[in-house]
Amino acid sequence: MTIGNLIGMLRQADIKPSLHRLAVLGAVCNGTHPSADEIYASLLGDTPGLSRTTVYNALHLLVEKGLLRELEIESGCLRYDIARQAPHCHFTCRVCHRIFDMPLPKLSSKSEIDRRGFQTESMELSFKGVCPDCQNKPTNKN
Repeated sequence: MTIGNLIGMLRQADIKPSLHRLAVLGAVCNGTHPSADEIYASLLGDTPGLSRTTVYNALHLLVEKGLLRELEIESGCLRYDIARQAPHCHFTCRVCHRIFDMPLPKLSSKSEIDRRGFQTESMELSFKGVCPDCQNKPTNKN
């Protein structure tokens, strides 16, 4: 994603663009669903004046303004994804630990939830297993 696109996203959400906000948003836009610590580590060498607090503050603002959403795919570890995209679910590979965006399977449970009087605001669905790349890796058998 270009710097112009990132600036446009921030301005559209009424957020003043800054070097740190642009860097954090760009790190999430790369599609790897990073954690705050992963974002911090990836930006540390290239972003002057960056601190963990700055990363957490930027993430909090971007979530609050609706640009990002928090995912708790693994217990106790928040990861970040772009909020304004088509609904999808996630697949986490237990071998390489990559997280993949996947199309949502057809679900009938949302309509059941709505029929019972609940108002659905968000839904998270994730799968865990082994990705095709890891399935095809040769194993060391002695």
